[in-house]
Amino acid sequence: MTLETLPTGLVAHRPDTDAQWWRHAVIYQVYPRSFADASGDGIGDLPGVTARLDHLVELGVDAVWLSPFYRSPQADAGYDVADYRDVDPLFGTLADADALVARAHELGLRVVVDLVPNHTSDEHVWFRAALASAPGSPERARYHFREGRGEHGELPPNNWESIFGGPAWTRTTQPDGTPGQWYLHLFDSKQPDLNWENPEVRAEFEDVLRFWLDRGVDGFRVDVAHGMVKQDGLPDWDGHVAMIDGSDDTDAVAGTGNHGPMFDQDGVHDIYRSWRRVLDAYDGDRAMVAEAWVEPLSRLARYVRPDEMHQAFNFAFLAAGWHAPSLRRVIDASFAANDAVGAPTTWVMSNHDVVRHASRLGLTDPTHRPNGIGDGDEQPDAVLGLHRARAASLLMLALPGSAYVYQGEELGLPDHTALDDDLRQDPAFFRTGGAERGRDGCRVPLPWEGDAPGLGFSPTGATWLPQPTAWADLAVDRQRGREGSTYELYRAALRLRRAERLGAGGLQWLTEPAGEHVLAFRNGDVVVVANLDEADVELPLSGEVLLASGPLRDGVLPAGTTVWLRAA
Repeated sequence: MTLETLPTGLVAHRPDTDAQWWRHAVIYQVYPRSFADASGDGIGDLPGVTARLDHLVELGVDAVWLSPFYRSPQADAGYDVADYRDVDPLFGTLADADALVARAHELGLRVVVDLVPNHTSDEHVWFRAALASAPGSPERARYHFREGRGEHGELPPNNWESIFGGPAWTRTTQPDGTPGQWYLHLFDSKQPDLNWENPEVRAEFEDVLRFWLDRGVDGFRVDVAHGMVKQDGLPDWDGHVAMIDGSDDTDAVAGTGNHGPMFDQDGVHDIYRSWRRVLDAYDGDRAMVAEAWVEPLSRLARYVRPDEMHQAFNFAFLAAGWHAPSLRRVIDASFAANDAVGAPTTWVMSNHDVVRHASRLGLTDPTHRPNGIGDGDEQPDAVLGLHRARAASLLMLALPGSAYVYQGEELGLPDHTALDDDLRQDPAFFRTGGAERGRDGCRVPLPWEGDAPGLGFSPTGATWLPQPTAWADLAVDRQRGREGSTYELYRAALRLRRAERLGAGGLQWLTEPAGEHVLAFRNGDVVVVANLDEADVELPLSGEVLLASGPLRDGVLPAGTTVWLRAA
């Protein structure tokens, strides 16, 4: 039996006829400090991004999402914002941001910027005013200040833990040097949480949205979109504050969603309805995407109802790892949940917060997601990891909906898994006493030129984190035009995805051709088959091969290989 004669199974998703760009787009994430440096200080900047936008056009993406470039003390790499209406001098100026947006639009690229509404920097003018004001003041009402528990207020107001480790509360010191109230921070102590029950906070962020929309941005990626509203009374919670684990392949789809009283409260939806009204008042089909680690997927779909967000990151897909049954369940559940509210499904494999999938998939357990990898940890099999990563990426890019590509994954970059601990900067590393290596390994500056100092990242050769020596052969100039390179694989995939309109397509499963570890489906005129088994499978691949993640052999689909074929 050939693929052309395989019986079809469940229709998981029907073609999408809506022309809105964000429903089908491939969006490329730029982490500005690590993309390209124009100033020569070893830290990426906005002029560096602008100078390299041609790379994104050549690659074939539709839009660029920029991680935060706002004025910030950089305690958490810019996710601690001191001024939402200005560019940090580290990255350039407002004029540089305007130039980037203008150049991107000239090249046909949309621009999405990060918005960080759950918390500010402790150096934000509001928080400085709060510290200088008395308990119960309007300035403190913008944040979560509370009296401590215990005889002298020496204990935190509740037992919540920070995602970065340690307590989620820090005690202030009064002007006379005596201990004062405590303030809440779900992340680092330099990132105090805003109080979204305060109308002043809501009005401020609507104005921030308009500030950037007026400058021409096409949308916003909303950081910690599930975290802004807390349960009334801030009650104790005996659970563990964490992102989706995903190690249990059933929880990734049908978990309880119990992330405690600090996450996924119903009140967040009123915020997004008001934001949607702001965006809808502008021309140009502006869009928002939620970074919401929420499960089950039916709960996540509430963020993308017609009057709220446009997209939400599908972290259940990322968390499923290299496990075909889990991926099948996540794909089916994703379409079911999102189709029910008329929203597109998004797909993502890597970003600035997780170990790159070229490394994750090279671990002994390719469904495991460690928070960073360092010396003394299991080192991934680089060859196996890249082989699987190419197959996983080809599978992802064939799925209907919108896809996100993290900078460098088109080069097959692994994490820097041997980074010296004394070079690490992620607050998660320090707050856990090194128990978690943190996210620095996936944030290393990109390699542009294999023979240049700093691999062409900066005109001086400086890089704020060192690059692995093995990255020289993965540089853009080494892969461009090289048959079989990961870069050329991505270019071909994105070209075919657009030509075949896979993002707007439908998905119909084919009856499993070779066991539970092989995924096979049809999207329009393209048949996609992915072998996630550890062994080759006998499978006649008759018909025109459009693209394959690795070498093929007659009658066999090799282990860790995905192939796109022209359907009969």
